[in-house]
Amino acid sequence: MLAKAIIFDVDGTLVDSVDLHALAWQDAFSDFGHDLELKALRDQIGKGGDQLLPVFLTAEQIEARGEALQDHRSTIMHDRYMARIVAFPDVRKLFQRLIQDGKKIALASSAKQAEVETYKEVADIVDLLDVETSSDDAEKSKPHPDIFQAALAKFGGLDPNDAIVVGDTPYDAQAAMKAGIRSVGLLCGGWSEADLRAAGCIAVYRDPADLLSRYETSPLA
Repeated sequence: MLAKAIIFDVDGTLVDSVDLHALAWQDAFSDFGHDLELKALRDQIGKGGDQLLPVFLTAEQIEARGEALQDHRSTIMHDRYMARIVAFPDVRKLFQRLIQDGKKIALASSAKQAEVETYKEVADIVDLLDVETSSDDAEKSKPHPDIFQAALAKFGGLDPNDAIVVGDTPYDAQAAMKAGIRSVGLLCGGWSEADLRAAGCIAVYRDPADLLSRYETSPLA
């Protein structure tokens, strides 16, 4: 089945940011009186705050301070960690190959739009995108399908069968499956191939550079 559009997650897929997001959440939780293990937080990166907070806080705690905690995390991410984020190798070359092949490209991230703008610059892909969505476009974040459904809508109501999602977490694959979209997994975000395939990925690659090097035999082609 020929893919007309490729929808990319961003954190852990195109830019090396997962550990830094986990640190920002850990700092924010600590400032609000909650000492959490870094690994427990890292395992939740890929979700938006709406899905991450209930893993660690009660409904009452979220109601009272959840929004303030998320805003504090955003400030910490911007002030302490954003400058340390780098792109994975060959992201721009992969996007150029897709365009050469006639594919449309979208970003679909659980991050806030301001963060996505930074990531586009870091990955040097600002001029290569057709569509982008962020947490601002979705009522619920991954593993809910809202963000991918928003991307399909921005493509003019593209049939889910004509798209492929590329992501680094089971949450991407689960959200894609709920939206009726096939998904490809990348290992550069830290999840195992077994985890990604169990969540529904039809193929798994090491990182964008590996996907590019094997492009001709990949589901993207």
